[in-house]
Amino acid sequence: MNLTHDYLSQLRTDWRCVGRGEPSRLACARLRSRHDALALRDAEDLFDVVTALDRGAGRSVLDRARIVQALLVEADDELIARALLQTLLPGVVSVCRQLRFGRGIVDEPHESVAIAVSLLSDVIRDWAGQSRPYAAPDILSALRSRLRRWLLKEKAGRVATTSLDDVAPVAPTSSPLLTRLEALRDGPHERLARLTYQCVFAGVGLGELARSDHSSVPTLKRELQVFALAHLLG
Repeated sequence: MNLTHDYLSQLRTDWRCVGRGEPSRLACARLRSRHDALALRDAEDLFDVVTALDRGAGRSVLDRARIVQALLVEADDELIARALLQTLLPGVVSVCRQLRFGRGIVDEPHESVAIAVSLLSDVIRDWAGQSRPYAAPDILSALRSRLRRWLLKEKAGRVATTSLDDVAPVAPTSSPLLTRLEALRDGPHERLARLTYQCVFAGVGLGELARSDHSSVPTLKRELQVFALAHLLG
C-alpha cells in the first residue's frame, strides 16, 4: 500500500467536500470581487478555482500565476489558504522527491509528505497577505528550505534518542489548534481529537497512548496522521 498517495487522496477527498460547500462559494465570491481582472466569473466556488489552475484547464502560465498570487494575498481567509494548499500539493511531492523523502532520517516516505504538508500550511499562514508574482515557486522554495531544516533537526534528534516516548511535549501555544481540537471532541472524531490532545499538549508518549487505546503503535500513528491532515491542517 502506498501511504504517500493515501494521504494525498485523503486531502483531495476532503477538499471535494470542503471546496463545494456554501462557505467556499462565499469565499470565492469575495475573491472574484477583489480580483476581477482574474476572469474567474465562471468559478462558483473555490473548488472551481483550484480546478482552473490545472495544467489542462486551458489557462496560460501567466493567468495561473496571477490566480495563485491572488490566493496568497487573500490567504488570511482559512478556506482560501486551504485552496492554495490544495493547488500546491503536486509541488509538495516534488519537494519531497528532491530531498529523497528523508531517506535514512524518517522511516517511510509518507512521513516526509505529512510533514511537508504541515510545513506548507505554515508557509502559507506566515506569508498570507503578501503579493508575490511568482508565489507558487517562492512558496515551494521556502517549503524546501523548511523541510530540509526539519530533516536535519530530526537527524540530529535521532542521534540523541530513538524512543518516541522520550519526545518532549509541545507547549500549548497554538490556540487555533486547541480551538479545532475542542470543536472536534464533541463529534464523531472525539477519540482521535482526544488522543491528539494528549499526545501534543499533555506529552503522553505514543506507546502509552496505543496501550490505553488498545491499538498498535503503527496503526495509531497512521490514524493520527490521517486525522491531522484531514481535519487540523490548512
